[in-house]
Amino acid sequence: MYDLVVIGDSFAEGRGDPDGSGGFVGWVPRVAHRLGLREVLNLGTYGATTQDVVDQQLDKIVDVETTLLGVAVGGNDLVRAYDHDGFRRNLTAIFDAVVAPGRCLFTHDYPDIPGKLPGIPEEHRAALRARFAEANAFLASLCAERGVVRYELSTAALCADPDMWYPDGIHPSSRGHRAIADEIAALLS
Repeated sequence: MYDLVVIGDSFAEGRGDPDGSGGFVGWVPRVAHRLGLREVLNLGTYGATTQDVVDQQLDKIVDVETTLLGVAVGGNDLVRAYDHDGFRRNLTAIFDAVVAPGRCLFTHDYPDIPGKLPGIPEEHRAALRARFAEANAFLASLCAERGVVRYELSTAALCADPDMWYPDGIHPSSRGHRAIADEIAALLS
């Protein structure tokens, strides 16, 4: 049995928060530490989309017992070749597959990544921001329907602080991962 299981993309993996040996720390182990959890399974993978989680991660946790499960995926869907219906279908399938009696399920919404991306035309940035806003509205509704705890990263004060972001503008920095861990742990406790 695991105390905490997290599925998702590079946000879950911890990109932007190097561990000094070629890997990443990230918010997941920090949340576990703050909540006194010992056994953690983090399947976060760089570049993963909601389809990748459906195809490659759900089967790895189908028989895993945990009372706390995090879902951190969707950003790659939103910035790449976006499939509106596929995104919604996949997120719904992911939540439906992991919701279970006695299990606390949590996720985060999507911060203003389009506002941080350098060198994109303003028209494209505006279209991406509209896509992110629509995704956040869908996610809020899905979480409310399924009883999922939602960390509102999109409105967190840390999102406006450039020091909280890795130079790529997509991933949190080490400082950002620490702040996110503090906020998620406080929300879950």
